[in-house]
Amino acid sequence: MLLDTYLPIAIFAVIALGVPIFAFWLNRFFRPTKKTALKTETYECGEVPIGTAKIQFHFQFYMFAIIFVVFDLITVFLMIWALDFANLSFDAKMLMLAFFGLLLVGVFYALRKEEKLWI
Repeated sequence: MLLDTYLPIAIFAVIALGVPIFAFWLNRFFRPTKKTALKTETYECGEVPIGTAKIQFHFQFYMFAIIFVVFDLITVFLMIWALDFANLSFDAKMLMLAFFGLLLVGVFYALRKEEKLWI
């Protein structure tokens, strides 16, 4: 009975693992292996590349992107909370305001660390 129950799952797992491995192995027979000047050139959507492609971005761009994503998700939670604000208990309101305050402290810390806020 155990074999009848899990045999389809085992077959699916073997196929799911085997197909990508087989595809990567088969790919070596169809890919071009000659090095050309065009293959080593940076691809920029059909445009002639300007400069080198190896540019180091400042960490602040990544930090602001992460802060944006976090606050974008937090906005969803705050919107749901705000829609039912009148029916919430006092404790729930205080907890959510404390949560929002903690987020603001995090933003002020991040902006102050980047020297964009002078408080």
